[in-house]
Amino acid sequence: MSSVLETKQALEAKLSPIVQKAIEFSKTATKGRSFKPLPETSSYSLIDSSIETKSKWQEIGLEAISKGEVGVILMAGGQGTRLGSSKPKGCYNIGLPSNKSLFQIQAEKLRKIEQLANSKYGTDAKINWYIMTSKPTRNDTEQFFIDNKYFGLDSNQVTFFNQGTLPCFDKNGEKILLESQDKLAESPDGNGGLYKAIYTNNLLQDFSKKGIKHIHMYCVDNVLVRVADPTFIGFSIDKKFQLSTKVVRKRDASESVGLIVLDDDLQRPAVIEYSEIDSKLSEQTDDNGLLSFRAANIVNHYYSVELLQNSIENWIDNQEFLPFHIAYKKIPSLNSEGVFHKPTEPNGIKLEQFIFDVFKSIELSKFGCLEVERSEEFSPLKNGSGAKNDTPETSVENYLKLGTKWVKAQGGEVEGKVEVNSLTSYAGEGLEFVKGESFKDLQIV
Repeated sequence: MSSVLETKQALEAKLSPIVQKAIEFSKTATKGRSFKPLPETSSYSLIDSSIETKSKWQEIGLEAISKGEVGVILMAGGQGTRLGSSKPKGCYNIGLPSNKSLFQIQAEKLRKIEQLANSKYGTDAKINWYIMTSKPTRNDTEQFFIDNKYFGLDSNQVTFFNQGTLPCFDKNGEKILLESQDKLAESPDGNGGLYKAIYTNNLLQDFSKKGIKHIHMYCVDNVLVRVADPTFIGFSIDKKFQLSTKVVRKRDASESVGLIVLDDDLQRPAVIEYSEIDSKLSEQTDDNGLLSFRAANIVNHYYSVELLQNSIENWIDNQEFLPFHIAYKKIPSLNSEGVFHKPTEPNGIKLEQFIFDVFKSIELSKFGCLEVERSEEFSPLKNGSGAKNDTPETSVENYLKLGTKWVKAQGGEVEGKVEVNSLTSYAGEGLEFVKGESFKDLQIV
């Protein structure tokens, strides 16, 4: 028997019962579960916070950066397939006047916040950037950074690592599909695979060696992301939270987004999908007239390194904390006659794990949720040009709109919209020089 068939049989024996449970779970996942909004002790809003509170959190975060205690994890395993590109999504030029890619914008934001922290505290600290790629995107991502001289960062502060894969099963969840006679059909293990990837790539040891105590994690496709956000990090440190998440206010009751909530039965934080909440609950409002369930998940987290060191081994490969979720997909594979084919209908199951499933392992008192202004911090790139939302055009529009707002706030005159260079300003600071100046449409400041 070939080693591939032996591996296949061993994995089937180990995983098939778990996949069967995942299939059953998918039919009954939300039955009988009770949810409430997070309590005020876990839930805070930058929109409603005082300038003093924001400044305090920002200073705490900047100090942590200046001590070299902050690391950043970027989830960048996705390809730009929906954007008409086979390259990694981070390499994509969204169409700004500067023609910068998502990777460049984020690298420059990281450089800028590093500079601001070091300037304030007279230090020379580096923010270590850990970039999670996948098998299809790893080589192109690394080469893109090399070709662009790491966008001005030191190459030794950037670490690339791969997320894992999981085998694809037939529709019954019993047999693993083969891509060829000597290769299993596999797919990336989902954003929940981050934890195993941290563990297997020895990043916990790297955090310890470099004195990193705080991790900011985010996804590559958000053009407005504040990389290593000192306010978010400072908020989490100040409140002694082990795990925190940023959210934006849900636009309206019908917006199709996942929500951060309290699992009332477990008394632990949880994420529920839009489909898991009935219309009566989704339309419910609080005393201020706001939606009760409004904390839209944007997959932007803070982790204390202490939590990761104490928990990751327990989380990974544990169906209680990181269960498999199933998706019926069209999976190119060998058919029953052993011939490779590309199906036109779903023929199998892809397995994935969700990053937020570990939330239920966190005591409520150690979990924080920070609401931020959507127009300042969240504009995802999910779809190609021509789609209704989350396109290159909406990303550019929101990026320019924010920069224009900053310039006008400092007394600059703008004809149309401008792009603020991410090396000029991180979040609107340092733009005093624009006062009384005039800027043309699409000018770079």
